[in-house]
Amino acid sequence: MSELSTLARPYAEAVFKQAIESGSVSDWSDSLNLLSLVMQDKEMVAIIANPKVSSDQLTTLLLDICQDQLKEESINFLKVLIENDRLILAPQISELYESYKAEHEGYIDVEVTSAYSLTKEEQNKFASTLKKQLGKTVHITTSIDKSLIGGYIAKAGDKVIDGSVKGQLQQLAKKL
Repeated sequence: MSELSTLARPYAEAVFKQAIESGSVSDWSDSLNLLSLVMQDKEMVAIIANPKVSSDQLTTLLLDICQDQLKEESINFLKVLIENDRLILAPQISELYESYKAEHEGYIDVEVTSAYSLTKEEQNKFASTLKKQLGKTVHITTSIDKSLIGGYIAKAGDKVIDGSVKGQLQQLAKKL
């Protein structure tokens, strides 16, 4: 776990608790995703790091960028992040929030990397198998990595299932 994730955890937990209490889980998800996207811009990171930019200027700039896409609670949260010099944590807060949301709603996001493109039927079959193993509804995103030679690598939270030919060859090499 990275240091940024450790710093972001209390904020993500507080926001998630507030979202559950107010029944605005999706709204918070959208707001945090927007802040995360804004914070991934290199120019924005440079502005935040600039000591000549005041908290008020930064707040005004971000509210202009986000326009009417943030609700009042989200704006207050944005101000808290700025005041505590934690705005840079927005991507980690968003990521942790989404994991809490997935846990709460009973699903898990799974990244499947395969040597070749998977058909919808293969994805559905794979999701069904993972659902039985993990006991949760599975949302699959796929990508292709030709270096795997064949098979797949599935990442579900902190679990990794390596069913690739490349992985099997590496295990065989270690045994030899």
